[in-house]
Amino acid sequence: MKAVLDAVGVSKQAFSQMLKRRHYAAEEREQLLPLIMEIRKDHPRMGVRDMYVKLMPSALGRDRFERFCFDQGFRIQKLKNFRKTTNSEGVTRFPNMIRDIKLTGINQIFVSDITYYEMGNRFYYLTLIMDLYNREIVGWSASQSLRTENTTLPALHRLIQQRGKQNLKDSIIHSDGGGQYYCTEFIKLTRELKMINSMTEEDVYENSHAERLNGIIKNNYLYPYGPTNLSSLLKLLEKAIHMYNTGKPHRALGKKTPHSYLLNAIDNENNSKKSYFPLSTANHVHHLSNTINNKKVNVI
Repeated sequence: MKAVLDAVGVSKQAFSQMLKRRHYAAEEREQLLPLIMEIRKDHPRMGVRDMYVKLMPSALGRDRFERFCFDQGFRIQKLKNFRKTTNSEGVTRFPNMIRDIKLTGINQIFVSDITYYEMGNRFYYLTLIMDLYNREIVGWSASQSLRTENTTLPALHRLIQQRGKQNLKDSIIHSDGGGQYYCTEFIKLTRELKMINSMTEEDVYENSHAERLNGIIKNNYLYPYGPTNLSSLLKLLEKAIHMYNTGKPHRALGKKTPHSYLLNAIDNENNSKKSYFPLSTANHVHHLSNTINNKKVNVI
């Protein structure tokens, strides 16, 4: 390889940087696909140029973005259904580890997805992580950027704070094929946590719980709350998550809220050998249960 690089007058460092730029561009294209699908679903007649203005990708210029959309079948007059394509640019894929799996407790399966939130004339990005067992939102972020360090990484760090690093070993983190979930930094952290990465394989419906959660948080909470900037979006997202976790009953949980279902799970595990939570977390949750009815959440 060195001889080839010397022959064309390219240094090894320059060649390595070129590969990194290409790989990042490939990751961003994968990151954009689910969002483009979501925009087209919400805005069936929005052209790709308008989508570019909304998304403003960092690694794709306008013309390349348009060609990418057209290649994926997003021309308005000839709209195709999204389908997974074979990627030959070194993009990592993980098998679906949650298909037909039986839920037995908390910290077993976490599902996550990224969605857009339209505010004013631009898009912001919400990342949510939910414990599939008790439907509790345990990780989240809101940002102006699609970069991994602004989306999935801060959401995963929230999960660590909520559930405790030692309790995430062998947990499954399931997502769609978005590039933020196989980016080097995200994979490095999940491996440090000894979590198991899982992705949809056949279609987007393999992550339906996370997608449904996106719609609930956006349509039932954030749009009615009406944030006006990123600062208020961050505060109102936390309020929405608090209200969802502590005030929304679920049929799948026997009409309990995620929070009350969590307390039952902790109580049930107190006499078992396996501890799902560090003691400090369990005590904190019980303290919340005693004060939740008196807790006031300010509206921005």
